[in-house]
Amino acid sequence: MDKKLLTPGPLTTSITTKEAMLHDWGSRDQKFIDLNQSILESLVKLIDGEDSYQCVPMQGSGTFAVESMISSLTPKDAKILILINGAYGHRMKKMCSYLNRECIAYEVAEHEQHKISEVEKIIDTNKGLTHVFAVYCETTSGILNPIQEIADLVERKRLSLFVDAMSAFGALPFSSKHIKFDAVAASSNKCLEGVPGVGFILVQNNVIENAKGNSHSLSLDLYDQWQAMEKNKQWRFTPPTHVLAAFYQAIKEHKKEGGIKGRYERYSNNCKIICDGMKEMGFEQLLPDEIQAPIIITFKQPQNSNFNFQQFYDALSKKNFLIYPGKLTVADTFRIGCIGNLDEKDMRDAIQAVKEVMQELQIRIK
Repeated sequence: MDKKLLTPGPLTTSITTKEAMLHDWGSRDQKFIDLNQSILESLVKLIDGEDSYQCVPMQGSGTFAVESMISSLTPKDAKILILINGAYGHRMKKMCSYLNRECIAYEVAEHEQHKISEVEKIIDTNKGLTHVFAVYCETTSGILNPIQEIADLVERKRLSLFVDAMSAFGALPFSSKHIKFDAVAASSNKCLEGVPGVGFILVQNNVIENAKGNSHSLSLDLYDQWQAMEKNKQWRFTPPTHVLAAFYQAIKEHKKEGGIKGRYERYSNNCKIICDGMKEMGFEQLLPDEIQAPIIITFKQPQNSNFNFQQFYDALSKKNFLIYPGKLTVADTFRIGCIGNLDEKDMRDAIQAVKEVMQELQIRIK
């Protein structure tokens, strides 16, 4: 039996999603071309972007998608403001350094949201800014960033907004009718519950149309990828056929569950069970509930106790639950995810497993 993945991705997937990978596909065969096209159309529909957005897929993990978004859709003379409160904001900054894109950063602690008034002040005092980059749900802590307010401000200032929505897309609201953005990157193996191996970028028509010549890389060139698919609906280079077959199935299951609303409700219930159960045992949650996204929860490692994360992790693994180490600089922490093909029973079983481990390891939180 597979272990339950209480992580931010890769995730526990459904049996039917796994089974979709049992068949081989010809990448030039019409059935595969139709499957691929269905995926792209479904993703555009999830943002209500049928008339104004294109979906361009990219082989690789979510990081490949984010780097292709930045390198392909920003001109070489762009000046970018990056909003950072975790590792993934820092990663975008590092990408800009590799790409020789000028950028400045507004960084706050990993457990804090950005202040919109401060963002506005930075924009007003840096007249040459062209873009703002933001992370919707920062996986480092699980914090929910105020993407609606950020988007409203960026639109008012007539700048271009790019969003890393890896840990949000498919479970948190992101309609282009309400949130104005030029491009968003996400991947198959997060809230859409596919398997790792393909990312995608949803981009405004006029932005992709004017992206020729921006990219430093052939393989990461979104414009070239888009042009190829416009001509014959096919990938330029070998596509991850099995990953896409699983993604197609996962998207069907996402729709059957009630789309974004249905998935948000299940994840929110999962999150509540984990938070309530861990607090009852004495664990302290890093974030207050109002900024905690129902994606992954960060808990502080108990001080003045005999808690050892590796022992804790190993003991839970033996009970078929895998959690995640912490990634913060502000505190010693660990993380428990509440996404993937997991339900209320799985969450209650996880809490019971933690209780048993606490007893077995004689962990006493003072």
